[in-house]
Amino acid sequence: MTIDIITPDSQVFSGEAVSATFPGSDGSFQVLNNHAALISTLDRGRIVVKTAQGEQQWEVDGGVVEVLDNKVTVLAEAVVS
Repeated sequence: MTIDIITPDSQVFSGEAVSATFPGSDGSFQVLNNHAALISTLDRGRIVVKTAQGEQQWEVDGGVVEVLDNKVTVLAEAVVS
């Protein structure tokens, strides 16, 4: 699946992933290949993206995630250092 993580200022990540874990407003959840379509709000927390090369993590300050046809789009309010 393809994942794009975007803030108002920049594109944080774009690429292929095996799985991704998100800090949903009602608890964390994981998205895998061929996941059902969904839209969810995100709380402040950690996004973990697993790729064939390894794992990457970002702390986000809330946002929205959309999953549709193996394309995951994250609109994050900010990536926290």
